[in-house]
Amino acid sequence: MKRRNILFLIIGLAVISLYNSCKKDELSTIDALVSSGTWELASLQVFNYVGDTKGKTDTLYRDCDFKQLFKFNADKTCTYSNYSCLEQTTTGKWSLSKDKLFLLSDIACDTSETESIQPFTNTKIVTLGQYSMVLQTGDLQTNYPANQRRRIVQYGFVKQRNK
Repeated sequence: MKRRNILFLIIGLAVISLYNSCKKDELSTIDALVSSGTWELASLQVFNYVGDTKGKTDTLYRDCDFKQLFKFNADKTCTYSNYSCLEQTTTGKWSLSKDKLFLLSDIACDTSETESIQPFTNTKIVTLGQYSMVLQTGDLQTNYPANQRRRIVQYGFVKQRNK
């Protein structure tokens, strides 16, 4: 009798484990946090390194007259308004890497009248919370030579209040 109960317990746990491993959520928690509102750029800093030695840090767009807004939608589309402090709205698609540590977006933004870039092609998610998000782009490789120059651009966003 005791052996039979243990056998039923093991079979029950196996069935529950199989059910939970096959269940798919439409949106992960990270997807839901990213797409839960409009993100307003609060700070933009550029960190310059040689190897692991940090050099000059530049803070950009301190006196920008336009709000820079990043909006992610649940259908995996996104918009960015006023990138590079230029009056513009661009659209694209977004996704997360399999490990949910990188944001991938094909959005193309103008930086001048003649130049356009894709600033969020491979973006590291440094922090993500309900009200703030910090993203880094640039030279993000883990290993680098001691004399290699690196440039990392860090975007700090805050969630806009719903009005």
